[in-house]
Amino acid sequence: MRLKVFIVLGMFLAVPAFCQTLGEITGQVNDSTGGAIPGAKITATNVNTNATREAVSNEAGIYSFPSMQPGVYNLRIEKSGFKVVTRANLQVEVQQTVRLDFELPVGQVSESVEVSAQAALLSSENATVGTVISNQVIVDLPLNGRNYLDLAALAPNVSFGFPSAGQAGSRQGGIRANQSIAVAGQRATYNHYTLDGVENTDPNFNTFVVLPSIDALQEFKVQSGIYPAEFGRQATQINVSTKPGGNDYHGTLFYFLRNDKLDAKNYAFTAARPVKDPFKWNQFGFTLGGPVSIPKLFDGKNKLFFMANYEWFRQRRQVQAVSSLPSTAMRGGNFSELPKSTQGIFDPKTRVNQGGTVTAQLFPNNLIPAARLHATSQKLLEFYPAANLASANLTNNFVQ
Repeated sequence: MRLKVFIVLGMFLAVPAFCQTLGEITGQVNDSTGGAIPGAKITATNVNTNATREAVSNEAGIYSFPSMQPGVYNLRIEKSGFKVVTRANLQVEVQQTVRLDFELPVGQVSESVEVSAQAALLSSENATVGTVISNQVIVDLPLNGRNYLDLAALAPNVSFGFPSAGQAGSRQGGIRANQSIAVAGQRATYNHYTLDGVENTDPNFNTFVVLPSIDALQEFKVQSGIYPAEFGRQATQINVSTKPGGNDYHGTLFYFLRNDKLDAKNYAFTAARPVKDPFKWNQFGFTLGGPVSIPKLFDGKNKLFFMANYEWFRQRRQVQAVSSLPSTAMRGGNFSELPKSTQGIFDPKTRVNQGGTVTAQLFPNNLIPAARLHATSQKLLEFYPAANLASANLTNNFVQ
């Protein structure tokens, strides 16, 4: 019983977080003379899940469906003394407020009028500026590395692909540090990411935390200004919506391969052509969504749905790096190779504080006695690589 209570509480507490992803349908219901029709019943049905929501127009004829999951909806408007009006396949995108007004002709409720698709709907309900990148664009356009954020450059006023911040690269590394998206002239660190309305922003560098597979995405939106009240940060908003489950089972299997065997040879400026660097890149996985169904026990159609996704990434390559390390003699305490311009190695036991000035004596010939080398330090040297290249000045003496 306690577990059920926690689950229910968690569901209610999570509802406000989804505002950054959900959309809205609103409009006005009028008669043929332009007069408002109060009390009209409007039903919105999700084509994918068959879930329905109902609203009633107020005294001004206004109706509203807030917090709508992005997707395709069928609308039905009915009022006694008027014909039923329907509108099919209304697309609601991430963070979109769809304004759709209806005119009800006088007639019997048994009669119906179907409103055909109109021109592109204007965002007249708010001043938010943004661009939605749809699922078809995400899946169809080539993506080297399968990172959906590369498509953020499709939105206007977006700069993409410039060098990332060195600080982020040195402290966190990986694909997050290499992401560089600047919107409306702002810095690349002025971005705010959400995933299905949940916070997805690293507080250290304002990069994303979770990078979902592109096959699991429904769409995402890049917003560049004038945000609704639910956003707590006045920065670029990148809101991602994953695919929901539905009444029909849908799934994908994918496998992407990059291999040095398929690559061209390196360009050679001399007759000695260098060999190709070993490179193997594998990305593979699946998505599966549909109704939760247990044969002879439970049928989840129109009730309960799931969507599962997993992606594996395997990369095997060879990269050469040259570093500068202490010599073999230094590992044993012999620092006589230090350049004469350096002060040398001071004996910490000879430290003296005279009037706030600390002084110490050098080890003779920069040799640390073997008895002064702690056993723990010598154990740590087992994990510290030794120089493997000859070098006269202790630089660039290690290659890996």
